[in-house]
Amino acid sequence: MEDRIRALPCWNGVIEIAPLKGGISNESYLVTDAAGRHVVRFGRDYPFHHVFREREIMTARAAHAAGFGPEVRYAEPGLMVSAFLGAKTYDGGDVAASRRRVAKLLRRFHTEMPGEVSGAAFLFWPFHVVRDYARTLAAGGSRMIPHLPGYLALADELEAAQAPLPIVFGHNDLLPPNILDDGERLWLIDFEYAGFSTAMFDLAGAASNAGLTPEEADDFLNAYFGGPPDPAILRSHAAMQCASLLREAMWSMVSELYLTAPGADYVGYTAENLQRLEQALDHYRTKYGKHAK
Repeated sequence: MEDRIRALPCWNGVIEIAPLKGGISNESYLVTDAAGRHVVRFGRDYPFHHVFREREIMTARAAHAAGFGPEVRYAEPGLMVSAFLGAKTYDGGDVAASRRRVAKLLRRFHTEMPGEVSGAAFLFWPFHVVRDYARTLAAGGSRMIPHLPGYLALADELEAAQAPLPIVFGHNDLLPPNILDDGERLWLIDFEYAGFSTAMFDLAGAASNAGLTPEEADDFLNAYFGGPPDPAILRSHAAMQCASLLREAMWSMVSELYLTAPGADYVGYTAENLQRLEQALDHYRTKYGKHAK
């Protein structure tokens, strides 16, 4: 990896290279040259995850043009070089503490990004992703095959609980580390799954991945919608938090079969997300019933 980095034509003078931690499906490095600091991100196409790097690079450039992401300074197949922001990487506690700022960032991202996105549109619908993951897991002989009928039935239940919302452009991978804070403003990074969707998956993903309490999640939604949302939106959000965790768990199941990222424990990550799904589902069904519609 370091030999390939040194051979890139985009550097100004002598470079220093250091690995960056945090990714569970990609490798990234911090590179310093005479012009400043840069992030080099390696990644192949992952059709089993619906990830295509050409689309990711386009979206990253669009995000920079719209004022949400760092500048893309160089790209070639399997590699992207972007500006290093030197910003704080969020964890769940940071998202909880800054939930109203995060909500307002997402509101702007959802409405302003379409003006910069180019090429063929990509649609991200989490329930389709779950169903496609089930096909991939079955075909790959996953250890989770006995559980797939239950996951598919759960996806149907949660999809039926969704209230109609406008189509926006979503990030669709709002793990806390994909939100950065430079002390003045918030940034978004990692646009592998970005595409047109409704706002609900981002709103639910941000809440579930950060472990927001029900009260914090309600406040988060109030900030996004500019006031208390109606009961149908609250029900949809609770259901989509479960869907977000189901999708993340199945992402990890598929990764068990097809990815080998350094230091990644996909079996452990699967178990963690299934446990969190069980807790979220218990909250959802306690409040709304097993087959809320």
